This record gives sequence, C-alpha cells and structure tokens, in this order.
Amino acid sequence: MKSIYLFLCLLLCSTLSISQNINQEIVTDGGKQFLVGKINVEDGLKSGPYKTWYNKNHDSYDVNKKIVSGFKTNLSNYKILLFMGTWCGDSKREVPKFIKILETANYPMENLKIVALDGRKSLYKTSPTGEEWGLQIKRIPTFIFIKNGKEVNRIVESPIESLERDIHTILTNKPYTPNYASAMKSK
Repeated sequence: MKSIYLFLCLLLCSTLSISQNINQEIVTDGGKQFLVGKINVEDGLKSGPYKTWYNKNHDSYDVNKKIVSGFKTNLSNYKILLFMGTWCGDSKREVPKFIKILETANYPMENLKIVALDGRKSLYKTSPTGEEWGLQIKRIPTFIFIKNGKEVNRIVESPIESLERDIHTILTNKPYTPNYASAMKSK
C-alpha cells in the first residue's frame, strides 16, 4: 500500500513539474517577444532580448548598502512574490534594481518567485497558470512580501522613497502604504 501511495505521489510531482514551463516566451504576429509565467533571472531575464535592459539597469544601479545592512538578516524570513512584465517599462526599470538589492542582501533566491504577466490585449496582466488570481494585481511590477504564509505588504509599480527604504519600512512593520493602495489585497 505504501509503495502505491509513493508511486502516485511521484507520478503527480513529475506531472506537475513537466506541465510548468519556466521562462516561456511568446512571440506575437508583430514580432514582439515577452516572457509569461514563472521565470528566473539566469535563463529568463539575463537572456535573449531581455538581457539588454536587465543588465543595463542592474549594473548601473548603486545599492544603498547601509540601508540594506539594516534589513539583511530579517529579509531572509520572508518569501517574495514578484509580478512583472518583460514588456513593461516600470518592470524594466525597477526589477533589475530589486534583484540587485536582493543579491546585495544575500537573499536566498529560492524564496523569490517571479511571475511574468502577459502583455497581449486579450490576456493582459494574466499568467498561463493563474498565479495572479485573487491577488489584486492591477499595476506592475508588484513585489509582495510574505511571512508565515501571509502577505505582510507590497510595493506596487514604484517605491514611495526608494526600494531599499520601502523594503526596510515593510520589514520593520512600520506603516507603509504602497502606490496605488487600491491595488493592495484586503487583509
């Protein structure tokens, strides 16, 4: 009986891993390229046409290391869910900076989940597997900070002060209202 249960669990896990494409690319009839669904930095953002804007905005950003040192230890207690569009100007500007901040903080990148949303009119701001469903993703990028399985807060589209200061405010449980607070999930 245990072997049947184990076999079914392995079959389910392998089916799920096969069905979840990572770094899935869409090319429209007009030739526009963008990623959809779960993506990663190495094989997604640092490849193809995305690497041009990603590398430029990542490499040119000067992280405020003093602020990062103030939240570095606490940050690892959070999972981060990031919704973006590789076609979106705000995402192209903010996401590389955010990733560089995480790298500076030695954040465990396995705790970061990046979901690229569709840019086509008929599927606008959706993902192939619906990760955005119920999360009130109205503007992107949206950086959601999760602790103990619950959303603590989020940065929506752009920071209020700076990414480092906003992250510090969120992680120290100080009052923080993101841009477009109406996009905030009701708690």
